[in-house]
Amino acid sequence: MSTVALQPYDFPAKDVRGNFPAPLLYIGWEDHLMFCAPFCLPLPPDMLFGALATQVLPGVFGAHPDFARIDWSRAEWLKSGQPWQPDPAKSLADNGLGHKDVIRLRTPGLTGIAGSCA
Repeated sequence: MSTVALQPYDFPAKDVRGNFPAPLLYIGWEDHLMFCAPFCLPLPPDMLFGALATQVLPGVFGAHPDFARIDWSRAEWLKSGQPWQPDPAKSLADNGLGHKDVIRLRTPGLTGIAGSCA
């Protein structure tokens, strides 16, 4: 839906990379409605993608009973809504992730508490 400004709409954006301690990355977990929207996290661009599963996501999604059951070898990733295969041994930046990118995690066989999203 587009909008029309009634007067000049000229001001500097407040969400530029330089206004944050690290690039912002939005991370969502498909079919897990305990988390209604992707989390927005400032993550260093040199962090290895594989560190997300071991160092970041447990603190974000670990309260969900399905989190401990994730088979990371079967995890499916989406980047901006498109299937995407990150390299866990490469950094976030080397995987092509930049400021305000959106990634989503899909975990086959896990569809919310007691299969509530099946």
